[in-house]
Amino acid sequence: MKLRISPFVLLCIMGGLAIFSSTMAKNPVLPLFIRALDVPLGTVGFIAAASTVVGIVVSLPAGILSDIIGRRRVILIAAIVFASAPFLYLLVTQPWHLVLVRIYHGLATAILGPVAMAAVADTFDEKRGERMGWYSSATMVGRSLAPLVGGALIFGEDFHWVYIATGIIGTFSLAAALTLPLPTLTSSSAREALKRERGKIWTDVVAIVTHRGILATSVVEAVQYFAFGCLEVFLTIYLNEQAKLATLAIGLLLAIQTVVVILTKPLMGRFSDKYGRVPMIITGLLLGGITMAFMTYSDNYLLLALLIGFFGLGLATVTASTAALVADLSKASSHGGALGVLSSVMDIGHSTGPMVGGLLISALNYKTAFGIVGGLLAIASMAFGLIMRGMPRSMSSTDV
Repeated sequence: MKLRISPFVLLCIMGGLAIFSSTMAKNPVLPLFIRALDVPLGTVGFIAAASTVVGIVVSLPAGILSDIIGRRRVILIAAIVFASAPFLYLLVTQPWHLVLVRIYHGLATAILGPVAMAAVADTFDEKRGERMGWYSSATMVGRSLAPLVGGALIFGEDFHWVYIATGIIGTFSLAAALTLPLPTLTSSSAREALKRERGKIWTDVVAIVTHRGILATSVVEAVQYFAFGCLEVFLTIYLNEQAKLATLAIGLLLAIQTVVVILTKPLMGRFSDKYGRVPMIITGLLLGGITMAFMTYSDNYLLLALLIGFFGLGLATVTASTAALVADLSKASSHGGALGVLSSVMDIGHSTGPMVGGLLISALNYKTAFGIVGGLLAIASMAFGLIMRGMPRSMSSTDV
């Protein structure tokens, strides 16, 4: 009897493998790899952010393109990059080499993020937040395994085994994508669709980028990922250089955060379906802000694990609701474009987090810098509540 896997489950498997691969190329190896190339601390964040900068300009076009020619074709482009990019790290000998590889690798996550979420939004109207939470948790399984496996494969300043393993996992992700049974279009159909939709594209884009709710939701996700970007780069360096922890111990701490996200994100998505997206987003931002502010006040391992876990809970609470809210606020034919806006704005936050974080830490210190970022999350929660006041929990699908 032939085993049949549902498209949603196969999408989750593909996404989980892809994010496992891309995260292992970054966490915890990337900051250590950058430092091994004799890059000053204040410049580390700029190199680390190279991949997420790509998402600022790529996610929106990728989402729109998937609205026109189908999700599967665009997902396959991302999968090819996931499979090929890791092997290029083996050729890096200079910082600028690493910047180029990170830009190429960043194409994969910039494309996959909004397009995969749009595929989920297309499939589910009811329980959309919960289903998006399950997909995101599947990717977070890969994200949680990556620091542990990646940390175990670092031998002094030899990072080759990490990237070999990353390439193998990326190849498995490509194999899953090739069997993904999502609707697609033939080349002739794609050309006809592009001609037919060309005029409509700009109308939809203008409607999306001027929608108050979509913009506000995108900005708060950007603020959340600004904090996350700062944390994932500089907490690793802090724990290695200040707290003197081994790379495996650092990987375990970072894995705690992602395990918490995996276990709680579907539940947070269900809560957002039941109680509303906006209250959940506000709560998550406040929780993340408080824990971020106190993250570097102690080197006690158990306390660090607790704080990192609660930060992960805040991250899960926010991100389980933001994509679902944007999908609620957009019509079905523009899910890809709307989620592309969310992803592009998010990448602005994710990429500037390490940049600004590095400058703050260099000018001030870890405690002050993390406190400033935590305060920014708290301010964002209050501003978001004011902007979204009076807006329905779910908008009609004809609004955008």
